[in-house]
Amino acid sequence: MSVRRLLHTIDGISTWVGKATAWLMILLMSVVCIEVFKRYAVNMPTAWIFDAENMMYGSLFMLAGAYTLAQNAHVRGDFLYSSMRPRTQAALDLVLYFVFFIPGIAALIYAGYFYAADSWAINEHSNVTAEGPPVYHFKTVIPIAGALIMLQGIAEIIRCIVCLKTGEWPSRLADVAETDVIEEQLAHSEFVDEESRKLAIEGAQRIDEMARQRGMGGDLNT
Repeated sequence: MSVRRLLHTIDGISTWVGKATAWLMILLMSVVCIEVFKRYAVNMPTAWIFDAENMMYGSLFMLAGAYTLAQNAHVRGDFLYSSMRPRTQAALDLVLYFVFFIPGIAALIYAGYFYAADSWAINEHSNVTAEGPPVYHFKTVIPIAGALIMLQGIAEIIRCIVCLKTGEWPSRLADVAETDVIEEQLAHSEFVDEESRKLAIEGAQRIDEMARQRGMGGDLNT
């Protein structure tokens, strides 16, 4: 397996998990809306709904971490970083991955595993509300999310090494970007001529490129 295919395979795993996890947002929104109706319209609040909302949001937040890293979308203080050459960026990233990322995520996986194991062992339930729901399945998400982030982190480390050798960042597995949405919306507009549409898309692409100094590489849909 080539390095590029390996990187895109890991990107694909993170992307699939992230998109699957995104459906929790629909479920969370539905649960909140139903609970608001029950609480204020019919005066029948659900005692355990607060725990359920926390677990859904927490799962969404944790499991989306690897996808966000795969898309190079985590917040970074890039005032200096964005002005660096790719090799300098890669060297800095590599140091930070080994000094902070790997120890931190390894600790998360290690502690999360025993945290979840203890929860399963005692059949733990939430003590926030009376007769709270079980939480052991939610705590199991912690080491799983950590393992997914670690896997994507390994891909990022490989990218850094490749960039140090070649001077260019390897491509990423492309996903829907804001520029794609803009292009689709403008394509169906009756009030924008072809020249204006072209200028708007090019402007959006330039902004997107400037915001992603590391580069996302060419599109790949397979």
